[in-house]
Amino acid sequence: MKMITAIIKPFKLDDVRESLSEVGVHGITATEVKGFGRQKGHTELYRGAEYVVDFLPKIKLEIAVTDDQVERVVEAILQSAHSGKIGDGKIFVSPLEQVIRIRTGEMDGDAL
Repeated sequence: MKMITAIIKPFKLDDVRESLSEVGVHGITATEVKGFGRQKGHTELYRGAEYVVDFLPKIKLEIAVTDDQVERVVEAILQSAHSGKIGDGKIFVSPLEQVIRIRTGEMDGDAL
């Protein structure tokens, strides 16, 4: 099992969710986060004063999948989150040791 974590632009969330649904993903956790990478923020003008916005709004997706789903899920995120502009985000794939469904006690693949 793997945990796929994706950081994407907020306006891409619906596109990514639809793409993941098409490849058979049944559950996603989405969190509003702020951060920066190579984009390093930007400056904005507010009431005549210029200020720096260091942390940009992003969406963090967490998706637990079986090993055989990883490639399809990563490809779906790549296709739907891509805009070709700086700040499109990143995808992280990590091993997932154990999953337990609290309601039923099901474990690992059955709990996904």
